[in-house]
Amino acid sequence: MRLAGRVAVVTGAGRGIGRAIAVALAREGAAIVVSSRTQTQLDETLALIRAAGSDGCTVVADAADRAQSREPVRQAVAQLGRIDVLVNNVGGTVGPVRDAYSCDDEWFEYNVMLNLTSAYWTSREALPHMKAQGYGRIINIGSGAARFASGNLPYVTAKHGMIGLTRALAAASATDGITVNMLSPGWTNTSLVDFGAIGKRMNMTPEQARDWAGREALQHRVLEPEELAPMAVLLASPEGGGITGQMLNVDGGYRV
Repeated sequence: MRLAGRVAVVTGAGRGIGRAIAVALAREGAAIVVSSRTQTQLDETLALIRAAGSDGCTVVADAADRAQSREPVRQAVAQLGRIDVLVNNVGGTVGPVRDAYSCDDEWFEYNVMLNLTSAYWTSREALPHMKAQGYGRIINIGSGAARFASGNLPYVTAKHGMIGLTRALAAASATDGITVNMLSPGWTNTSLVDFGAIGKRMNMTPEQARDWAGREALQHRVLEPEELAPMAVLLASPEGGGITGQMLNVDGGYRV
């Protein structure tokens, strides 16, 4: 119970990596505020949190909206009295995103906002509370696209920007008992990864596409969301207090 008495906010927690991290933090004793745009998915996550022996609340919020992105942190303070851990997990690709020769300006800006700016907004809301209590952990979920051009234009741009955001926030808050790190997956088995669509683009079956993705990692496999959770727990805990400003990859050796 390394996080007993702590309160964590996990954005994009309705499914996948966000859900896995939220449940893992709950098992360590933290109360969890989970947010996404879909109430039914949040209810499922909250049920798992309660089954893990903790509790919390749900907040329906669009992370790409400046005001709504701050609401999970506000509700954590209002309903649970504090915020100790923030996991900025929201991300993905929305809309008709293409390459540099045909990418629509509006969708480029929206996807950068979704994957990068939203993490700034939520962190900015949390930091004063963390500073006042002398304890805070911010975990930004990155991507293999933060190291390689392994995605579409706005996604790669945003995830590279997440490195800068992580380091700048870490530098600004390091003497206030706050750590800021980025945890990056590679190919991970979530609903955001559609191997059917990937295979269609590459003239492969879904099974062949998954095998291809797995071979991009040294372990020749696609990871499960739960495999990122232990590192997130460490970064959120007091034992992780000496780790800040770091880019940590849990990706099976993606493109090493």
